[in-house]
Amino acid sequence: MTTEHRDAADERDPAAQPEADGTPVGRRLVLGTLALGALGVAAAPPLQRGLERFLGAASDKDPTGLTQLLPNGGGFRYYSVASSVPRKDASSYRLTVTGLVERPATYTLAELRARPQTRLVRDVQCVTGWRVPDTPFEGVRLSRILDAAGVRPDARAVRFTCFDGTYSESLTLEQARRNDVLVALRMQDKDLNHTHGGPVRLYVAPMYFYKSAKWLSGIELTDKVEPGYWERRGYDVDAWVGRSNGRSDDPTV
Repeated sequence: MTTEHRDAADERDPAAQPEADGTPVGRRLVLGTLALGALGVAAAPPLQRGLERFLGAASDKDPTGLTQLLPNGGGFRYYSVASSVPRKDASSYRLTVTGLVERPATYTLAELRARPQTRLVRDVQCVTGWRVPDTPFEGVRLSRILDAAGVRPDARAVRFTCFDGTYSESLTLEQARRNDVLVALRMQDKDLNHTHGGPVRLYVAPMYFYKSAKWLSGIELTDKVEPGYWERRGYDVDAWVGRSNGRSDDPTV
């Protein structure tokens, strides 16, 4: 549109004409909108934190599961299969490594933090359809924990248990040794909070998110894959994104 055409359009637009006192119509509206926008930007972080705290606390005590349908600002949903989940911190958290290993071990949170950390940025894909792109996770490669324990020759799989007392997951030993499988301590460049499965969770980057068990408490080497909580209810044991559960999403790696 040329300058001449724009000027003609302005002349025909009553909203662009001056008021009797010379103040353009719409100026108050523009200033008010800008003020509201600034207020929204300033209020958004506290409101978001409040929403996350509310949904996290409510989901722990929600027998209906309705809070799991509500997203937070990051696009995640809050899932728990237990009626309540105890909270762990640096003083109370422990991760055990047991089963078919030469050197069973127990790690504190401080000991896990002291080990070499790996940072991955991948899309998080839930089998129910929602996706959170480019999500950073950071933690200890599971393969390093397995190497430190000394996996016995008869081990074929890894079973994961959680301190919610209900959830479990499994991977084949080959899957567990991938470089994109972490014992995660951080997500979105922050320490994992309780709602997101903290202080420690499993993160299996190339698989649907139900494989990334929250509230991780135990790593057990076994002689075969033991289907986890959702697999016993019909989900695929091998949950590669794009190659399972009838979905066509592109793989994350």
